[in-house]
Amino acid sequence: MNQLRRVLAFGLPFLRPYRTRFLAAVGLALFFGVSNGAFVLATKTLFERLSPSPVVVGQVDPQSLATRFSREFAEIMEKVLPRSGQPITPLQIAGAVLFLPLLMLLRSGTSYLSAYCMSWVSTRVVRDMQLRVLEKLHSLSLDYFNKSTLGDLTTHISGDTRRIFDAMNNGFSDLIKEPITLLSILAGMVMIDAKLTLAAIVILPLVTLPILIVGNRLKQIARKSISVGISQGSGLIEALSGIRLIKAYGLEKFQLDRYRDESLKLVNLEVKKTQAGKLVNPVIEVISTLGLGVFIIVVFATNQSVSDFVGFLTGLIMLPSPVKRLAQMHIDLVSATISCDRLEIFLSLSPSVQEPIAPTPLIPLSKGLHLEKVCLDYGHDHVLKEISLEIPKGFKLGIAGASGSGKSSLINLLPRFYAPTSGKILWDGRDLSTIQSRELRSQIALVSQDVILFDASVAENIGLGRLGATRTEIEEAARKAFAYDFIKALPKGYETRVGERGVMLSGGQKARISLARAFLRNAPILILDEATAALDADSETEVQKTIDQLEEGRTVVCIAHRLSTLANMDEIVVLDGGRIAERGTFSALLANKSIFAGMAAQQGISPN
Repeated sequence: MNQLRRVLAFGLPFLRPYRTRFLAAVGLALFFGVSNGAFVLATKTLFERLSPSPVVVGQVDPQSLATRFSREFAEIMEKVLPRSGQPITPLQIAGAVLFLPLLMLLRSGTSYLSAYCMSWVSTRVVRDMQLRVLEKLHSLSLDYFNKSTLGDLTTHISGDTRRIFDAMNNGFSDLIKEPITLLSILAGMVMIDAKLTLAAIVILPLVTLPILIVGNRLKQIARKSISVGISQGSGLIEALSGIRLIKAYGLEKFQLDRYRDESLKLVNLEVKKTQAGKLVNPVIEVISTLGLGVFIIVVFATNQSVSDFVGFLTGLIMLPSPVKRLAQMHIDLVSATISCDRLEIFLSLSPSVQEPIAPTPLIPLSKGLHLEKVCLDYGHDHVLKEISLEIPKGFKLGIAGASGSGKSSLINLLPRFYAPTSGKILWDGRDLSTIQSRELRSQIALVSQDVILFDASVAENIGLGRLGATRTEIEEAARKAFAYDFIKALPKGYETRVGERGVMLSGGQKARISLARAFLRNAPILILDEATAALDADSETEVQKTIDQLEEGRTVVCIAHRLSTLANMDEIVVLDGGRIAERGTFSALLANKSIFAGMAAQQGISPN
């Protein structure tokens, strides 16, 4: 019951939009449950009429089961069902042939409709859950993704929601249907013989004991299975994304052995889960059969009539089925409970970068950006310390420094991917924390060395720079990025799919698509994060021309590994250990013969 309450508490908010169809499924499930008891009574009624009876034609048998409900009902049964030793009419022939099939059709039909309605609801609830998880993922700050594995993230979206779907689709309808089925069958058996029914009920506690034992065992296995599945999924994603490195270093066997070890753990856990789950049905069947044997002895000892025997036997045969379904429901609920716990913890997370409660419209930048004693840490030592900068509108700021000096951390603060641990970043004197992130980022174009392209057409990838852009605007952005010619030479031009991560394009082509996206965005602030670092010399020269054109009339913040690309910056700041160690123009820093000059000398750059 605890598992059931847990799943219901988590799932009910998602069920509310579909409550009409859900209530229809519940109502049909109730009707199905009652029909099982009716089937038991119908079986007794038929066999009751097979026994020779002194009842005169047209009269009602005062001892019949139908008479216990009402005399009118008994009279109808006399008309539509044949009785042994009496003439049979065409109506009674039709009644004898169709009585049980019609009842079975009603029983099966309500079961089907209930299952359909519940499936209709469950699939939409799980879709809403997946969208809610994805929405939460998009709302979280970058630090969460740095701490999480892709395997864990994908398990939240697919694995956890799937386990809840199984519990809802199967469990919720069974939750209504099977208990009512049990009660209606028992009610029918009581109407046949109350003493025999009490004897049969004694078996039920013996049946529920293995269900409870197996449930506790399955909960432990389910937790381990999810953990191992996450690890296996993360390893698979790493292996597929790093296939080039794996082939280059001959790591195929290493990766295969690694995946095999994780798979073996998962296989063993799944086998244990299957063993525990499948053990329930045989135990229930053995105990039920034992009860059936005891029942037969009691019947012979008490001289029960044939009709009572058949009707009661029908109920006894039908009784284990709902018990087994409830056992399976318990197993599904155990797994779903763990997933509910995981999803509830995940959905309760808050982004480290908080959105303002009452944001005001962002006014286009007129004066500039100001960083005032900004510090940043990722939960340990500060990666940025006391950074103060002025970036006037239209200013071009270059950022240099050794690896790990804090360059990327600094530019990640401007679009509010992270929030400063202390200090302020001001937009025309207004703290960025008072500006809605989405509105702020609409004023910024980011071009990185890690070009992100999706498995879509060239036009669609460029169009991501500004959703809703026309084809003319997309082509104009491609021309400005000097990408128009190579795009037209592709097999389908702008409709050519670029493949996952843009694998169908060269590094220079991907960089130009990224720059075309930035041209299309037409944002007043441009952030360049080593945009040419991954290119060869020829490609870098071509792409740098595009970047120079893109920078015109914009406020630019540029990180460059190749220091020569910073020559036209208005000012360059040099970071060392998270602090500003030097600042000045390109020529002044070279003449200073300090950190920047040393880095430039390593690249063959010397003062004129």
